[in-house]
Amino acid sequence: MTSGEDFLGVVGPFAVDGPWWAQVEPVVLRLRQALNVRVLVLRLLSVDGGEGGRDGHVTYHVEALERPHVLLRLPADPGLLVGQEALRAPWADIDGLRGLLDWSTRTLAAAGRPVTGPVEQTRTWNLAGLFRLPTDRGTVWLKATPAFAADEAEVIGAFARADPGLVPAVVGSAEGRLLMEHVPGEDCWQASTRTAASGVRRFVAAQAALARRPRERPSSLPDRRVSVLAERVGRLLDGPVSAELTAQEVDAARKLADRWRLLAECGLPDTVVHGDFHPGNWRAGGGPPVVVDFADAHWGNPVLDALRLCSFLPGPVRANTARVWAGAWRERVPDSDPARALALAEPLAPLASALRYQEFLDGVEPSERAYHQGDPASAIREAVRRAAAPDPCLAGPGRTLAGWA
Repeated sequence: MTSGEDFLGVVGPFAVDGPWWAQVEPVVLRLRQALNVRVLVLRLLSVDGGEGGRDGHVTYHVEALERPHVLLRLPADPGLLVGQEALRAPWADIDGLRGLLDWSTRTLAAAGRPVTGPVEQTRTWNLAGLFRLPTDRGTVWLKATPAFAADEAEVIGAFARADPGLVPAVVGSAEGRLLMEHVPGEDCWQASTRTAASGVRRFVAAQAALARRPRERPSSLPDRRVSVLAERVGRLLDGPVSAELTAQEVDAARKLADRWRLLAECGLPDTVVHGDFHPGNWRAGGGPPVVVDFADAHWGNPVLDALRLCSFLPGPVRANTARVWAGAWRERVPDSDPARALALAEPLAPLASALRYQEFLDGVEPSERAYHQGDPASAIREAVRRAAAPDPCLAGPGRTLAGWA
């Protein structure tokens, strides 16, 4: 724990509710209760045990906004906080975080939404900082993102022009930061068949509209069209990640290369792809889902969104969702073959994820790479597994996957 330039010592260890390293709200609450001062978690320092961003013994760097009247013990290794990292996120540094919060307060005041209470930190890790700000007209969310994230305000604006109710309302934005209205309801992790179908139909309609207006494509979107992904996956397999895989796994992944060409032949248009279209990034309160978190958005093939969603759904819901998605695209692009695209791209989607995970590892400071270490190799193994054992839910009614290969 620090306060300004002063190192105060360490607190803990202690247990918190919830296993996820990035979900720091229970850490903040425990420290406020113990020290009777406001604190903010800046970043992850180390992890002992645990994997996949959860469990184990985690050490954070925490900033006390006021000096506590409690003596803290000194650590065995005081060097944890020494040095600056070029890739450190702005919200993982106290000066950067104070500047971010000051900007939020000024921006909301200028918008006629003065902040009425202390900021509440809910989540922080190398991909985002998320904060809840109370205002006189309800909750506003502040999200900070790294340089390798999409410009979410620009992407939300594009979707809002196609369907205003599909996305959250933006209150203010600047480079790497976004203020959004709270979306009532709950995250759709347990999406029903009806919710999944309504969300897919609405999102496909918006993507089809954006595909018809390529000149309105958000200028900051990275190009991840099929041809680009094919080339980049080849380079990834030639790189250091191959050392984490067996020769058989690398060879099997390389044999998927021709599927990129076959996918392009399915006739789906390039459009704005969400990039992380799982149901946890949907919010619903009785009506159609609202889609959030566009940090991984790019310009490319929409089948990747469908496969990301389906990978989180149970069998019966997954099969119906795949049919609804294919039908929605076939309705809008009659000469396309979205059902074939689903089957062909099933093992390609993890390869695209492997590329994104490598971007994360290349773009974050060393101590925070624990969140993603090994993810590119794991995603490539998943691609090989899916090619060997395709999901029958993605084959389409009356079709066999062998016919799509």
